[in-house]
Amino acid sequence: MSDATPVFSTCEYRTLTCVLDTIIPPSDDGKFPGAGAIGLADAIVAALQHTPALQPVFIQGLAAIEDRSRKQTSEGFVGLSPAAKVEMLHEIALAEQGFFALLLFHTYAGYYQNGRVLEGLGLEPRPPHPKGYEMPPPDLTLLEPVRRRGKLYRSG
Repeated sequence: MSDATPVFSTCEYRTLTCVLDTIIPPSDDGKFPGAGAIGLADAIVAALQHTPALQPVFIQGLAAIEDRSRKQTSEGFVGLSPAAKVEMLHEIALAEQGFFALLLFHTYAGYYQNGRVLEGLGLEPRPPHPKGYEMPPPDLTLLEPVRRRGKLYRSG
């Protein structure tokens, strides 16, 4: 957990990590890690420290997950079976739509920037610029149907 200004309690942080691993679990072949296992919760904490107005949304959403989960097991979300975790997140997606949309955005944005994930995808774990990525030459013949249509606007 980040040592900067705490956004989440230890319990909330643990729940978030488990939720992230439920949204994006590790692949069976080990090529891709789970979202929680790569420390994505720390990236979400950092993002929320830059946008404090979103912190209550996340805290309320995680509390809703824990409250609903504790009705099934005293261990909360982390104590649910994998199938029950998925079902719980489906319920939360309907009940806490604003939270869930933000959670998914931060999850996918952070996950696909992670070096281990990029390597699993066959990409170099680096920013695309300034070096850039090799692109195949464009196939301009794909534009022929558009060129044959002619001009669809007035000039002048």
